[in-house]
Order: sequence, then structure tokens, then C-alpha cells
Amino acid sequence: MSLAPASNPDEGASPVPPVPESRPETLEAHGDRRVDEWYWLRDKGDPDVLAHLEAENRYTEAMTVRLAPLRDRLYSEILSRIQETDLTVPILKGPWWYYTRTVEGLQYPIHCRRAAPGTGTRSPALEERPRTPEEIDGAEHVLLDENALAEGHSYFAVGGFEISPDHRLLAYSMDVDGGERYTLRFRDLDTGADLPDVIEDVYYGLAWASDNRTIFYTRPDEAMRPYQVWRHRLGSNPDDDVRVVEEPDDRFFLGVGRTKDGAYLVCSSSSQVTSEARVLRSEDPEGDWTMVEPRRQGIEYSVDHQGDRFLIVTNDGAENFRLVEAPEDNPGRSQWRELVPYDPEVKLDGVDPFERHLVLYERAEAQERIRILTVGDGSIRTIELPEPVASVWGGANPEYADQVLRFGYTSLITPQSVFDYDMDGGERRLLKQQPVLGGYDPSLYRTERLWATAEDGTRVPVSLVTRTDTPRDGSAPAFLYGYGSYEHSIDPSFSSVRLSLLDRGFVYAIAHIRGGGEMGRRWYEDGKLLRKRNTFSDFIAAARLLVQERWTSAGRIVARGGSAGGLLMGAVANTAPELFGAIVAEVPFVDCLTTILDETLPLTVTEWEEWGNPVADPEVYAYMKSYSPYDNVADLPYPAILATSGLNDPRVGFWEPTKWVAKLRRHTTSGRPILLKTEMGAGHRGPSGRYDAWKDEAFVLAFVLDALGITE
Repeated sequence: MSLAPASNPDEGASPVPPVPESRPETLEAHGDRRVDEWYWLRDKGDPDVLAHLEAENRYTEAMTVRLAPLRDRLYSEILSRIQETDLTVPILKGPWWYYTRTVEGLQYPIHCRRAAPGTGTRSPALEERPRTPEEIDGAEHVLLDENALAEGHSYFAVGGFEISPDHRLLAYSMDVDGGERYTLRFRDLDTGADLPDVIEDVYYGLAWASDNRTIFYTRPDEAMRPYQVWRHRLGSNPDDDVRVVEEPDDRFFLGVGRTKDGAYLVCSSSSQVTSEARVLRSEDPEGDWTMVEPRRQGIEYSVDHQGDRFLIVTNDGAENFRLVEAPEDNPGRSQWRELVPYDPEVKLDGVDPFERHLVLYERAEAQERIRILTVGDGSIRTIELPEPVASVWGGANPEYADQVLRFGYTSLITPQSVFDYDMDGGERRLLKQQPVLGGYDPSLYRTERLWATAEDGTRVPVSLVTRTDTPRDGSAPAFLYGYGSYEHSIDPSFSSVRLSLLDRGFVYAIAHIRGGGEMGRRWYEDGKLLRKRNTFSDFIAAARLLVQERWTSAGRIVARGGSAGGLLMGAVANTAPELFGAIVAEVPFVDCLTTILDETLPLTVTEWEEWGNPVADPEVYAYMKSYSPYDNVADLPYPAILATSGLNDPRVGFWEPTKWVAKLRRHTTSGRPILLKTEMGAGHRGPSGRYDAWKDEAFVLAFVLDALGITE
């Protein structure tokens, strides 16, 4: 292997980027022959590949070492605004108030609870609910200290965390390399000791049966698809666990959970556009699962339970979804009766059932909202929001009999806030607002909603925040974030980290582009498959709007996106490099065509309903090839680029940004730095500890500030 050194030993010499050896391979599909000289970089078992990644990391460090003082300053700024020792607002669940706390200097949260005497027979009134654990009488019980579990590991993440119905046991799963294959354990909460039961290689999703001894979990296949649901009885050998459901269709993922009232277990099987669900009474864990409604291509539904009926949110006959009910003994489609009809202007995102209320989570005009439906009289009340550009969501509401709703609220200038809301009387109570140390004054900032016009005339929402004293004459730098895939919405929210940009004169904006879910199901449909290029042109339209309206100027914009948003970064770098001074592409899906052609890779087959199937369809192949970032790198003046990856990433292979960076360096005509930073012991989510994540963010911010010539 031929690798240029990551730095030159001669004093004062510039670092030299590593150059991976060319090993051309021919990739063929539909009569098209593509030569990929860096295809070999996908084998992490190859010592040459690991050597190249290490050389890239050394080169990135050498290229940015002069920014160390700026990184340190940014990291100090980030820490100075954060209350490092903190507590969440307690959540009532059964006879306990549950909460987590963080401790200054520790990377991970500590999960705790305190007894809630007197609440077993009634739901506490709004004014009786504690804002902090200190307001609760009684001793603290530590359930799980993630810091203790993380000792000796460079990466740590909890996947599942489920308390048994009798509150005496905790089922939790953990991952120590970022590969997202978890080890499941059980803790006796009376003694604090773990039980001998240990189950390896589980995925997300846990559900207790009502006997407090039986639990259901999922397993992934080699392609990281959760395809089996298993039943385990505590005290038995995991080798004797029973497989209760297996999904043979490679497009579908299995999941398992409990209904809100605990009466049923639900096993869902879902592809990108189709779903079905089975239910089982939680008091009968060894019984037979009942199919609610067999799958039909393109029809989705989700199931919960209230009283003697199932509640079903579905797009059957309703592009933006509607709510129907079905009887317990015959839940199929023929028995569905409409409760909340379809509204083409409003997307029904979900429903949270309580004993006497239904909470509706909806979207309209790129704005979230919550409505409360009272079951007895059918009246509906909307929770009013104080700002026109904001986010609102349901918090943890585990108590089915409660009359109080916990919800969260934030905007680009309002820190995350926790409210309790009396669903009978309509009163609300602020329990906590995220502390921002150092004297944060929201009146110094302003936020607004802009609308860009895409190439086809579509209006694209853009959320913006800046200081009130930032000049609007084109001189300000701008930071533009985007995602635009999987119907995932990037809603406006506060970040104290972002203040390091705003206080340096930045305009910060979020482009709510097609492919996301901000404007309903049609918004998603118009940014996928053979309309995927709308995602990229929408983002470019948002960038040009910022220039046209004098918020910034071309070449002063930093673009950032991750995963599928990283594909967006690669596409706009090829299409409009002149707009951007820097691009941050985190775990970017930039070699999308080669990946989606390879059915052996994790998640590929399930992705065909999002991107199309280039294996079978030559039109899809040609379309994907027309925008695939890696395949369309050309001799262009690329902006400064920072790409990140994780060696153990099961979602976007580390080789995608690795190959992309190598190809960009060969073709760029600008001479601006193109850097790769690989986490050698982590996966898709990057560093797991909060201090490590803040240091990583300081690294990114230092890179983009330097790229725009801003060091103070």
C-alpha cells in the first residue's frame, strides 16, 4: 500500500494528505460500467484500510492543530453555559417518581426514583406535582448509573430501559462499541443486583408481560434488520427462549411494545411505506398473537388501546392520516369507525390515549401542535403556543389514568421547557426551563420564518435566528442545516452551543426541505424515490434566499447535515459549490448508489422504498447515478469540507466518506482543506459521552470559523 505521510517531518512544512492506493474495480449494472478505484477501502479487516484511517486522523489533527486555542476557547464557552450537575423533572409512574440526574465531570446520566406516597389511588393535581426531586419526601433510589457501566469502555450507550409493571425489576440493554447490537440484562431494584439472565445480540424494543417475569425482545439479522421477536422467562436459560414472530420479508422491521394502558402487547412489522400489527393480552404471554389487519402495500397503521377499543392511526384513505377505533374482539378494517377524520391540510403524527382524553399530535404549515379530545363529550382544545416559529411535543406520560399532560416546548430563542397541562381545566404550569448559565438574554436574539421558492415554484419553509444587532447587509456569515429524508422533521429548537455562532455574528437557519415531514405526507413523497433531487434543490433555494435577502452572501454560508443529510451535503457541494464557504458532512451517505446496489449490506433492501431499487430498475439506477455525490465529484472549486465517520457504524459504512474525501482531494480546484475524522471505537452517533460530544462540537465549530476567517 502507498500512503503519503500524514505530516512532513521537516519543521515548518505543511502536512501532506494521505493518498490511498488505487485498486480499480469495475462495478456493472444495467449495462453501465463504473470504475471504482477505492472500492477496497470498505474492508475494515484489512490492515491497510485501518492504516489509512489512522493516517487520515493524523492528517486532520496536523491540519487543525493551530486551531487548538480556538477549540479550547469554544469548549470553555460551551461548558460555561451548561448546568453540568442537573436534574430532570420527575415523572410519575405508579407509586414512584422517576428522574435522571447528571453530575459535573461525569459523562453519562444516573437513573433514579423516589417514592410517591398517596398517589396510588388518585392522580395528583397540577399544583401538587414536584418540579424537582428535592421536593419529594423520601430517599433517592439509584436504579442505574451509566457511568459505572461505562467504566473501561471508550463508547457506551443504553438501548432499552424498561421497568416491570410491578416496579421491582429493570430490563436494560447496553452497547460498548457503537455497533448497535446490545446485551440485555435484568436488575432487581430491591437489592440493586443484576440477575444471572444475560441475553446477547438484541436490538431496540422491549416489552414486559403483566406477570413481571416474562419479557419480549427483538433480534437483528446479519443486515441489522430486527426480524425476530423472542420471549424470555426470568430464571430460564436464554438458549431456551421462544421465537414468537419472524419476519421473512427483508423490507420489514419488527418491533415490540406495550399499549399505554398495559392491557396489550403489540408486535409491529413495518417497511418504509407499509405496516401491520399483532396484539396479545399482556396477562397471557404464552397465548396466540392476533393480527389486527393484514398488510397491504402502501398502507400504514399504528395501534394503541383505550377502554374496550383499539385506537388506530392510519393513512388508509387518508394521505395525512386519520384516527379510527376498532372493537377488541374484531379489530380488522371492516370494523374501523372514524374518530378524527382526514384533513388534507393537517398531518396527524400520533395519538396518546389517557383514560378520559385523547392527545392528538399534529402538523400544519411546518408547525407542530397539540390538541386534547375529551372522550366524554367529544370536545377538542388546542394548546396555544407563545411563538409562531417553535416546537412542541409530548413528554413522558406513562400514567394512563392521569388527567395531566406533560409536554415540552422550545424555539430557536426559548430554551427547552417542561410543562404540565390540566386536560380538564386547560391550565398549564411551567415546571422547568433549561438553564443557560452566563446571563443569557433572549431579547438580544430574534427568530422568524422565511419562505424560499424552489425551482418548481414550491414554497420551502426556512426557520432563522440571529442576534438583533447582526447587520443585514450581506456581510454576516450564515450556518444552514438540512436533512430531508425518511419523513424526519428538523423542528426549530434552542441550543446553548449555537450561541457561540450567534454571538460571533452568524445567522443560523434550518431548511425544512422536501423529503422531511414538516409539511405533511406529500412533502415527504415529493422528496424521495424519483423526486429525490427536490431535496437538494430546496436546500440550494434556501441558501440563495439568504443571499437574496441580504442575510449573508455567497461563499459565507456553512452547510451542515448528517447521514442522509450528509448525502444532501455531497449533492449540493457538487451542484452549487460557490454558495458555501465550508461544509460539514457527518457520517454522510455519499456513496449511495454503490451501497443501495449491494443487497448484502446492512439495511439495503429496506431502503429500496425510500430511494428506489437500482438493482431491478434501470430508471432508478440512472436517476441515483445522476445525483450520487461520490459518482458526481468533478473538477470544481469545492469549499472547505469536514467529513466524519464511525468505524463501527452499521447504518452508513465508514468507507463512504473515506472514499469521497479521497476523490474530492483529487478533483478540487480550490485548494481548500478537505478533512476526514473517523471515530475508531464508535458508530453512527459519534462520541457517546456528553463531554466527548461537546469537545467534538468545539472541533467542528473551530473548523467552520477558521474556514470563514473568523477566529474571534
